[in-house]
Amino acid sequence: MLLTKICRRWREVAVGLPMLWCRLQLEVGYDDWQQRAFCYDFWLQRSGGCLLSLRLKSSTDWGELRNLLQPYVQQISSLSLDFLSCGGPFMMEDFHALKELTIRQYGLYDPARVTSRSLSKLPDNLCRINMMDLCFNREQLDFFTDFAWARLTHIEISIDGLDAFTHILRLCPNLCSLTMIGVFCPIQTPAPVTHTNLQSLRMYWSVLWNTDEGDLGLFNVITLPYLRVLEASNSGSWPHESFMKFLTRSKYPLERLIFGSRVWTTERERAEYATLVPSFEFIADSESKLDVDEE
Repeated sequence: MLLTKICRRWREVAVGLPMLWCRLQLEVGYDDWQQRAFCYDFWLQRSGGCLLSLRLKSSTDWGELRNLLQPYVQQISSLSLDFLSCGGPFMMEDFHALKELTIRQYGLYDPARVTSRSLSKLPDNLCRINMMDLCFNREQLDFFTDFAWARLTHIEISIDGLDAFTHILRLCPNLCSLTMIGVFCPIQTPAPVTHTNLQSLRMYWSVLWNTDEGDLGLFNVITLPYLRVLEASNSGSWPHESFMKFLTRSKYPLERLIFGSRVWTTERERAEYATLVPSFEFIADSESKLDVDEE
């Protein structure tokens, strides 16, 4: 917008370049919506037919923003939804150009429940979702249908319990990359899961949960024959025995293994991983216990 105020020539150039008008943050629920809507629409018109990357914020409901965007839904390829205090869903099933979606929440008591309706019907071409700001347990994921999530290839999410992780694998057969943070309590339903597309798995415990829990059972139930990258942090004692069985069962697919802070292993175990995995990285953490006791 500043480019249009420098001089007449600069204004003509800026207005004539649709790519300059493809990113916009839209907010509703603050001051005069009519004035905001006029400016937003004027901006979006200048984008021509180019793909749009939008961030939407609402503290009331999504109706006004949804109506404003209706002429442009086939241009929106990247969308961020910020649920401030509104509880209504934002339906996007007709956003056929949408490929990337981020959902954030602020001040909601049960953000997963509030946003579930927005995620129940997803556009056909959507392949990436970032929901690290939310937290889903196994029961909350039951709301989503296999059809709605089957096309997803990249997910970033917070979970409550490892049963939610195995359910995500079942919901998303085409998943290639999964990043998750959360409270990884022990598996409650140890039904085996084989996923033949997952290539990258990153797990970050939100707290040092399982220091005294021992093996949480995760590597006893999953088989990932095409997993190439595994990264873990804040896990406490690493379940070496079940992890080795997992690698054997998956036919040693790993090309890169990364242990971040507060992953406790022995020197002998790390030497074994360094032999088995082409790229093994262990990040030392001087503020916590690094090695579990050798038996």
